[in-house]
Amino acid sequence: MEYNEYWDEIGKTREKLISLLVNYWKDFSSFSDWQFWFVAFSLLAPLVVLYFVVDRTRIFEIFFFGFTTHMLWAYSNIMFEKVGLIVRHYFLIPFLPASINITASLLPVSYLLLYQRCTDRQKNFYWRAVVLAAVIIFGFVPLQQAMGFIETKQWMNLGILFFLDLLVVYLAYWFTKYLVRLNNQEKRKELEINLNFSKKKAR
Repeated sequence: MEYNEYWDEIGKTREKLISLLVNYWKDFSSFSDWQFWFVAFSLLAPLVVLYFVVDRTRIFEIFFFGFTTHMLWAYSNIMFEKVGLIVRHYFLIPFLPASINITASLLPVSYLLLYQRCTDRQKNFYWRAVVLAAVIIFGFVPLQQAMGFIETKQWMNLGILFFLDLLVVYLAYWFTKYLVRLNNQEKRKELEINLNFSKKKAR
C-alpha cells in the first residue's frame, strides 16, 4: 500500500474500533451497569480522601510526586493496552484511557500518601513502598481479575506488574527528592545573598 492508503485504512479501522467500543460500553459498561459505578467509585474515592488528608504546607512537593507517578504509570499502561498485554473490560467512557481510575487516582494517591507519611515522620520509604505494591498487585489486581475487570495476556503477569510498579514509584521518588534538593540549594543561596546584603547595609 501507498502512504495515503495506509492512513485511509488506519482511519477506517479506527472508526470501526471506536464504534465497537461505544456499542460495547452501552451494553456492558454504562450507567446501568454496576461495573461502571465501581470504576467511578475507585476514581473518585481516593481523590476525596486526598482532599482531606494531604499536607497543604507541602502540597506542591507531594502533588509533584503523585503527578510523576501518574504520568509514568499512565503512559506505561496505555502502551500495554495498545499492544494487548493488559485488557480492561469495564471503563468510564470509551474516549478516555480505560485505566484512568487506576493510573490517575488509586495508584498515585496511594503512593502520594505513603510518600507524605514517610517524609513527615522520617520513615524508610523503600520497604514500605514494597509492602504497598505487594498489597496492590497481589491483592487488589487478583480481586479485579476475579471480578472480570482486568485481564493480562501473553508474558504479562503479576510478578512483572509488581516490578514495574516499584520501578515507577522509585523513579518518581528519586526525581522528586532531586528537585527538592535543588530547591533547598536555591533557598540557601537566596538566604546567603540576603544575609550578605543585610550585613553590607548595616555597615
